[in-house]
Amino acid sequence: MIKRIGVLTSGGDAPGMNSAIRAIVRYGLSQGLEIIGIERGYQGLIEGDFRKLSRDDVSEIVQRGGTILRTARSEDFKKEEGRKKAIENLEKEGIDALIVIGGEGSLKGAYDLYKEGVKVIGLPGSIDNDIWGTDYSVGFDTACNNVIDAINKIRDTAAAHERTFVIEVMGRECGYIAFISGLVSGADIILIPEVPIDFPYIIEKLLERQKRNKKHNIIIVAEGVGSAYFIGKQIEDRMGLSTRIVVLGHIQRGGSPSVFDRTIATFMGVEAVKRLIAGENGVMVGWQNNSPVSLGLEEVVKNKKRVPAELYWEVESLW
Repeated sequence: MIKRIGVLTSGGDAPGMNSAIRAIVRYGLSQGLEIIGIERGYQGLIEGDFRKLSRDDVSEIVQRGGTILRTARSEDFKKEEGRKKAIENLEKEGIDALIVIGGEGSLKGAYDLYKEGVKVIGLPGSIDNDIWGTDYSVGFDTACNNVIDAINKIRDTAAAHERTFVIEVMGRECGYIAFISGLVSGADIILIPEVPIDFPYIIEKLLERQKRNKKHNIIIVAEGVGSAYFIGKQIEDRMGLSTRIVVLGHIQRGGSPSVFDRTIATFMGVEAVKRLIAGENGVMVGWQNNSPVSLGLEEVVKNKKRVPAELYWEVESLW
């Protein structure tokens, strides 16, 4: 019997995490459960930083970015003694099951707890959209909208000054933010970690634009490709173009979550509670074909989601 559910957010924050927390709390309470919020992710789990959540505690948070439970990266949790302390705290608080909202590292932590006998379900929360088994992770859509808004503004000044702008976005190993936001904002070149950087290709594309009398360029670079400053310097040295660099950084994470992120976070949060009540365990609730689905955490953490190189080249003619 599940009577008390703990919920935590871990790793990088993502817009929509609060929507998931709200759904878990309100649906859980409607089913007669107690919901315990765990502050600061796995570090708070180790330190016993718990609080009971009511309907009022999650009022007016659906539109807020970040996470009301805060988040942290925990080195202690990577150690056996840290995980042992976390499990002891769950037992001490009478928490029967745990919902973890976070990215690749957070879900691996959830899987580690599952292997130690903890009832746990994960939810994919990552702006990078790098979690295997889900079409979208919570926060990705909002991050792309933030990037597109910045590109729209930068394009105005790029055109006015006839300059080339190199815009660096997040994505160390997975280039979905750069790929999708660049594709749908009309970027002229998109560089992602999944496709090796090729300066002759970049120069060829820019020369082709010059022949068509294009006076400015927008180049989107995922941070995993390399420094935008280095790429911009290479372009200046090889072509003599006036180049400016913009590193969007953490602005991509912030702001009110999009309708889409609020929607999938809400439905996945409800589904996680339903599946715990039904006795399901050791899974991640993801989003496929416009519906929540569950996949084994072992399968999720052992696989990698990346932009397929063939998809990149398939649409390369659009930029």
